[in-house]
Amino acid sequence: MRGYVNIPGSIYCKLCKECGSRAVIARVEDIGYVVKCSKDDNHYQTMPGLIDIDDWNRHNTITPTSIDFNRSPMLAW
Repeated sequence: MRGYVNIPGSIYCKLCKECGSRAVIARVEDIGYVVKCSKDDNHYQTMPGLIDIDDWNRHNTITPTSIDFNRSPMLAW
Protein backbone atom coordinates (compact mmCIF):
# COMPACT_ATOMS: atom_id res chain seq x y z
CA MET A 1 0.00 0.00 0.00
CA ARG A 2 1.32 3.43 -0.91
CA GLY A 3 0.36 5.20 2.35
CA TYR A 4 -1.89 7.91 0.95
CA VAL A 5 -5.20 8.43 -0.85
CA ASN A 6 -5.64 10.67 -3.89
CA ILE A 7 -8.27 13.38 -3.47
CA PRO A 8 -10.97 12.89 -6.14
CA GLY A 9 -11.09 15.46 -8.92
CA SER A 10 -14.70 16.29 -8.01
CA ILE A 11 -13.50 17.85 -4.71
CA TYR A 12 -12.16 21.41 -4.99
CA CYS A 13 -8.56 21.35 -3.80
CA LYS A 14 -5.92 23.95 -4.69
CA LEU A 15 -2.55 22.87 -6.01
CA CYS A 16 0.57 23.19 -3.84
CA LYS A 17 1.84 26.76 -4.13
CA GLU A 18 5.45 25.53 -3.89
CA CYS A 19 5.48 22.95 -6.70
CA GLY A 20 2.00 22.80 -8.26
CA SER A 21 1.20 19.21 -7.23
CA ARG A 22 -2.26 18.07 -6.20
CA ALA A 23 -2.66 17.27 -2.51
CA VAL A 24 -3.20 13.80 -1.07
CA ILE A 25 -4.65 12.49 2.20
CA ALA A 26 -2.19 10.56 4.38
CA ARG A 27 -2.73 8.65 7.64
CA VAL A 28 -0.55 9.70 10.58
CA GLU A 29 -0.22 6.75 12.97
CA ASP A 30 -3.12 6.77 15.46
CA ILE A 31 -3.51 10.57 15.43
CA GLY A 32 -5.63 10.92 12.30
CA TYR A 33 -5.10 12.25 8.80
CA VAL A 34 -3.24 15.11 7.11
CA VAL A 35 -3.71 16.79 3.75
CA LYS A 36 -0.26 17.24 2.24
CA CYS A 37 1.69 17.77 -0.96
CA SER A 38 2.09 14.58 -2.95
CA LYS A 39 5.65 15.43 -4.04
CA ASP A 40 7.46 16.82 -0.98
CA ASP A 41 6.97 16.25 2.75
CA ASN A 42 8.64 19.61 3.52
CA HIS A 43 5.84 21.60 1.86
CA TYR A 44 2.77 22.66 3.87
CA GLN A 45 0.60 19.98 5.44
CA THR A 46 -2.44 20.33 7.69
CA MET A 47 -2.43 19.50 11.39
CA PRO A 48 -3.09 15.80 12.14
CA GLY A 49 -6.73 15.01 12.86
CA LEU A 50 -9.73 15.28 10.59
CA ILE A 51 -9.31 15.74 6.85
CA ASP A 52 -9.19 19.55 6.49
CA ILE A 53 -9.13 20.50 2.81
CA ASP A 54 -10.33 24.04 3.67
CA ASP A 55 -7.13 24.61 5.70
CA TRP A 56 -5.04 23.29 2.80
CA ASN A 57 -6.82 25.68 0.40
CA ARG A 58 -6.28 28.68 2.73
CA HIS A 59 -2.54 28.02 3.06
CA ASN A 60 -2.02 27.43 -0.66
CA THR A 61 -3.50 30.70 -1.84
CA ILE A 62 -1.04 33.04 -3.50
CA THR A 63 -1.43 36.45 -1.90
CA PRO A 64 -0.85 39.81 -3.64
CA THR A 65 2.07 40.50 -1.28
CA SER A 66 4.04 37.74 -2.99
CA ILE A 67 3.87 39.57 -6.33
CA ASP A 68 6.66 42.00 -7.09
CA PHE A 69 4.78 45.19 -7.97
CA ASN A 70 7.98 47.15 -8.67
CA ARG A 71 8.62 45.20 -11.88
CA SER A 72 5.74 46.77 -13.78
CA PRO A 73 5.78 50.55 -14.29
CA MET A 74 2.74 52.43 -13.08
CA LEU A 75 0.92 54.63 -15.53
CA ALA A 76 0.78 58.33 -14.73
CA TRP A 77 -2.53 59.97 -15.47
